[in-house]
Amino acid sequence: MAKIVFIPGKNPKPAPDVHKAQLWRCLLEGVRRANPEMHADLAEHGNDFHVVNWNRAYYGVETSMTEDLPWIDALLHQHGPTAEDMEEARQWRKQLTWVTYRLADHFPRLIRLFADDAARSTIEETHRYFTNMGGSAEIAHARAIDALRPLLDDGEPVLLIGHSLGSVIAWNVLWLMTHELGVRRKVDTWLTLGSPLGMRFVKSRLLGSAHVGITRYPGCIREWINVSAVGDETALDARLRDDFYEMIELNLVENISDHLGRIYNHYRDDEGLNPHRIYGYLVNPAVGQLISEWWYRQLQASRTTQRSSLPSR
Repeated sequence: MAKIVFIPGKNPKPAPDVHKAQLWRCLLEGVRRANPEMHADLAEHGNDFHVVNWNRAYYGVETSMTEDLPWIDALLHQHGPTAEDMEEARQWRKQLTWVTYRLADHFPRLIRLFADDAARSTIEETHRYFTNMGGSAEIAHARAIDALRPLLDDGEPVLLIGHSLGSVIAWNVLWLMTHELGVRRKVDTWLTLGSPLGMRFVKSRLLGSAHVGITRYPGCIREWINVSAVGDETALDARLRDDFYEMIELNLVENISDHLGRIYNHYRDDEGLNPHRIYGYLVNPAVGQLISEWWYRQLQASRTTQRSSLPSR
């Protein structure tokens, strides 16, 4: 049966079961808003949704869902972004934060002088991961490989979702599985949400970045879909197809597509609008449509296989 594997972004997360329940709840709502028929089928497959729980081992702590839960409830009861949400998201590129991220992407050492707390946290956390401080990156990789490899070895169709730093972890894990672990089966679809993979700082530190040709890239992805919400400051360079187009030319991936423009993440909490939070991405019907289309293809493939296995009369 088809599987969905989710790799979260940075920061400590709630207890795995609690976190997974809210992620699944939001994912289902996004699918329901896009395709109620697929929602009815997907809702029966909660056991086929897997979350890579790397955060607890990486940070050594867990957070409480208590503070986020009312905001998630509000998100689920709001049918879409308000005019205020959309205007606030569009204003981001006119603000100092955007300039700070651009500056940090070219001159990372200046981030401590100019960045606000959010920008500084993002850059420093990414630096910690890339330097493998205390073996932190290896911890994250091991957790993701443990979740992914058995599914691929068993021939399961996999939708891999990577959010924020989780998309960077996904890249490195897919590279390791291709070039060091000898995995030949492909993730059917890789969906990146709010990804920083287009940033110069990130691209220059990915596994394979010093290589030329095929070994520069992962080779176990069939299709790559990237989604970036308006105003998501972590996805500084939101267009990934142009950055990684050589993967298509080398026949390592069938297609890379960017879904940008009018996608709004209207998650709000007591600090205001946050276009980067994963709950808002999953609730968005544009993301729900992509997931429902993928699930529909797997259902059709499964039915075709079942019919072909029936004995002929």
